[in-house]
Amino acid sequence: MKTHIFNIEDRSGKFERAVTVETLVIAGWTGRDTIAMEKHIQELEALGVKRPAYTPVFYRVAAERLGAMPEIQVSGSHSSGEVEFVLLKNNGEIFVGVGSDHTDREVETYGITVSKQMCDKPCSSALWRFSEVAEHWDQLILRSHATIGGERMLYQEGKVTAMRSPQDVLAKYSEHGGEFVDGTAMLCGTLAAIGGIRAADRFEVELEDPVLGRSLRHVYTVKPLPVFG
Repeated sequence: MKTHIFNIEDRSGKFERAVTVETLVIAGWTGRDTIAMEKHIQELEALGVKRPAYTPVFYRVAAERLGAMPEIQVSGSHSSGEVEFVLLKNNGEIFVGVGSDHTDREVETYGITVSKQMCDKPCSSALWRFSEVAEHWDQLILRSHATIGGERMLYQEGKVTAMRSPQDVLAKYSEHGGEFVDGTAMLCGTLAAIGGIRAADRFEVELEDPVLGRSLRHVYTVKPLPVFG
């Protein structure tokens, strides 16, 4: 278990809250367009990535992997980030953040659960109350930028409508025996990468709320470690 100091940003101001994360879940295959999702599953099958048993699927990852770290260390050069909205429950209330499901793509071809466990999951230190964005949820925008070889580029961008709504994801989680109780955090799916999935030296994630005129952001660098066998 890991205790984080989050900055809660709501309409009344900002304040700090200590939150202990006991359970970390990665929700995969959360796309609302099931036809497009099936096509992507078939594409990945052709590359050797095993089809999920059901969709969405929920991978458990060590809770210690989540945090607002400015740098992560990874094995080799085959990992990459992906922007996702994060749901976190504390004191009976759901909060929203933004994070990166950084994943080892080489390991992913033979074990998705293991690939998720391989890398840390950087997230914003700031959170919003879900109740403040629930009514205009579909207006929120996810975005990421990657710095590759010294060049900063737009890597992902789109509305959260590409993924199932938080209520739908949590309902599916419950159907499969999960309990979204206090101390649980969940990353909830991502967008296609512009130009294809690739490794970066620096990765930036953002969740924009154009209705209330605010954004959640986090930036981290990636340090590859040598692989000798």
